[in-house]
Amino acid sequence: KVGQAAYAASKGGIVAMTLPIARDLAPLGIRVVTIAPGLFSTPLLAGLPEKVRNFLGQQVPFPSRLGHPAEYAHLVQALAENPMVNGEVVRLDGALRMQP
Repeated sequence: KVGQAAYAASKGGIVAMTLPIARDLAPLGIRVVTIAPGLFSTPLLAGLPEKVRNFLGQQVPFPSRLGHPAEYAHLVQALAENPMVNGEVVRLDGALRMQP
C-alpha cells in the first residue's frame, strides 16, 4: 500500500534510537525502553464500527482480540520495576505483523 514506507521509516527510527539514547543517558541514571504496541482498544478505535473492531481483533494471532489498556499499563509497570531493562524494544502485539 502507498504510504507504508514513511510509516515503517518512522517506526524504524524510534526502534533504532532506543539503544543509542539509552547509552547516552546511562551516566545520568536514565533508562530508555520502547514499547511497540499492536492493536489496542483506544478511544480512536472505539470510534470504529463494532464489525471493524472485531475484524481487527481477529487479525491478532493470540489472544485474538484488541489489547486492553490495563495490559499496556501492566507492561509499563513491569518495565519500570525491573532496573536491568534498558535500551530494549518490547513488542506488545499478540504476535501481530500487519500485512502489506
